[in-house]
Amino acid sequence: MKLTFHKGTVPNFLFLLIFLFYSCEPPATGFDDTEDAVFYSKKQPLAAPKPDSSIKVMTWNIRFGIGRGEWFGDACGDRVIYSKGEILEKLEQIVNRINQVKPDILLLQEVDINSKRSAYIDQFQWILDQTDFSYAVYGYQWKAQYIPSDGLGRLQEANAILSRWPIGTSARIQLPLRQDQGILTRYFYERCCMVKAKIEIPGADNFYVVNIHASAFATDDTKHQHIIAFKEELDNIVANGGWFVAGGDLNTLPPGSDSMDYCLEDACPGESFHRVGDDPQHKEGSNYTPEAHWMNALYDAFQNAVELGDYQHNQEAYFSHTTQPEDAWDRTLDYLFTNSRWQKGSTNTHQAFFAESDHAAVSSYVIMLNK
Repeated sequence: MKLTFHKGTVPNFLFLLIFLFYSCEPPATGFDDTEDAVFYSKKQPLAAPKPDSSIKVMTWNIRFGIGRGEWFGDACGDRVIYSKGEILEKLEQIVNRINQVKPDILLLQEVDINSKRSAYIDQFQWILDQTDFSYAVYGYQWKAQYIPSDGLGRLQEANAILSRWPIGTSARIQLPLRQDQGILTRYFYERCCMVKAKIEIPGADNFYVVNIHASAFATDDTKHQHIIAFKEELDNIVANGGWFVAGGDLNTLPPGSDSMDYCLEDACPGESFHRVGDDPQHKEGSNYTPEAHWMNALYDAFQNAVELGDYQHNQEAYFSHTTQPEDAWDRTLDYLFTNSRWQKGSTNTHQAFFAESDHAAVSSYVIMLNK
């Protein structure tokens, strides 16, 4: 999502300085490199199921509960704030889909906790209460009391892991910040992160889940750094005798993708790219050409829920994202990896989940180790 600081930013910035002077809490929150994730649980946890030889895992970027609605930051719209009724309607649709799939472990991205744009609803608690999950953790991807841009105001967005089994240790792991932004924009911008949790499943020792939401719009090498850090975290789990399921929204394409540049598909009315004199030549976040090999190391080291050969043979079947509210899925950005194995034929890119988000959910059964 883009932040724009217009001429009115000057008085806003003066307001910010006054706010900083008198407030105990800064307008935007920074984070340590590693810190505890925030833990939630049902008041009366449901009985944890007896694990089978495999468990079902799903990842889904839920777009903070606005479905395919117009949005000023990424969908050529001008909407900034959504009403409580609009958000609750979409959350109910999201929960219905989750309960339809019935995953044992769920990775969510773009979950709002207490944001003006989504009517200050704690979406995390709402989803936990309406599903069969009893335990969950999240780490803030974005936390600001006040963003002086486009009327955003308070914004708290998180990456979350929900589980039917108890969660042991957990952590929020900070990823590098973008360096292609001005100081003011960077101060208020999202702080991409990973969330890591140890899941206490009987008979499955040292099992971890890692959820990532990598940068979408960086024009420098920030996203590449995020992918490298993600693999390093998974390598550390393996080196310490653990096994994992990991994934999320990596905001880049699989190796061998037929289309690598989506500037024209993503262009808004009045925008021009790829023509002589265009500055920039590419739309921010839409040209994946420099990223063609960034995912290779992950595919080489671990098992993806969608085998690379299957993807390359029939790419449209695994598309999981589009930027335009009315358009069909046109690229793959969402992933599940493991150092175990995926149950053959169990992976589903839920392209029928079209109205609920600009991302399709991806689910699969992972074979349990130590069982």
